[in-house]
Amino acid sequence: MVVGVLIGEFVPGVQPAFDTVRFDSVSVPIAIGLIVMMWPILTKVRYEALGHILFSKKLWIHMGISFVLNWIVGPLVMLGLAWATLPDLPTYRAGVILVGIARCIAVVMVWNQLAGGDMEYCALLVVANSILQIVLYSPYAVLFINVVGSSQSLHLQYSAVAISVLIYLGIPLVAGVITRFTVMYLTSKRFLQDTFLPRFAPLALVGLLYTVVVIFAYQGHHIVHNLGPVFRVFVPMILYFVVMWTSAFSFVYYLARKEARRGKTTDKIFAYDVAVVQAFTAGSNNFELAIAVAIAVYGVGSDQALAATIGPLVEVPVLLSLTWVAQFLRTRLDWGGDHDRNHDQTMSVDREKGDAPETKTE
Repeated sequence: MVVGVLIGEFVPGVQPAFDTVRFDSVSVPIAIGLIVMMWPILTKVRYEALGHILFSKKLWIHMGISFVLNWIVGPLVMLGLAWATLPDLPTYRAGVILVGIARCIAVVMVWNQLAGGDMEYCALLVVANSILQIVLYSPYAVLFINVVGSSQSLHLQYSAVAISVLIYLGIPLVAGVITRFTVMYLTSKRFLQDTFLPRFAPLALVGLLYTVVVIFAYQGHHIVHNLGPVFRVFVPMILYFVVMWTSAFSFVYYLARKEARRGKTTDKIFAYDVAVVQAFTAGSNNFELAIAVAIAVYGVGSDQALAATIGPLVEVPVLLSLTWVAQFLRTRLDWGGDHDRNHDQTMSVDREKGDAPETKTE
């Protein structure tokens, strides 16, 4: 982020160079980074097992929870925080709201992977929310900005959102499916899991770093010369990510404990791996869509575009920190048998190594 801002401030002609390479409202340099970032992650998804998952009760329960968190709770929380913290900055407030209604996609799978969440469920929830995004983003934007905000400045077409979602998710999804089944067909599933994916996976982090540098190089000059409003925009963003992540994680943990008290230990619907999925899909936003829409509607040098760019500036460090929080809570909280089973497995390995203390029995 720092390197990107420095490039944007001191390298002349960065913004015009990026603006010359666009497809509709989508920035090609940003799209390349996101495709590279998503490709290895979507190659890891076990598409051959999705048929079984699609017919499970567990999936549809989590689909319902995700819909409520992403399309009812999340947008309203960001709307309330934007108005509460930026009442005197309507242009920046509009940019924050555009981020709030752009639901999870792309980078959420990076956080889910780092925190040890369920990759298949995460992929399905991301796809479902992306489809809903095509349908709901435009009316939500018009409602929250034009109607609630008493502004007539936003005119957004479904096609602009659809093109953005199809490029950012559709291309890497197709590439991931083709790569996975091609490698499996030409070699074996064991080679895919043990050799190919470990060598291919680091490309995702390269894509993430490249994307972050490009985004902040694009808006670096604007950030440096508007530090006051930028720090004001930090407030609703940080509050939003922390509140949404914590609420979703705590809710699924509550359901997991409730399920455990009923004595259900097999075919569990709620556990750590899905708590992570729900927390990061609820607490993450499609900042690339929000930036693209803000630039297309208000212009590249607008306050709305700058506010949308602050999204990843806050989201990247906050959600990266929350991956460590999740890993900490994985072992410190009782997930209704998961923690005890992991502890027993660890003790068993230690005994084999001769490290665990011997237990005396009469």
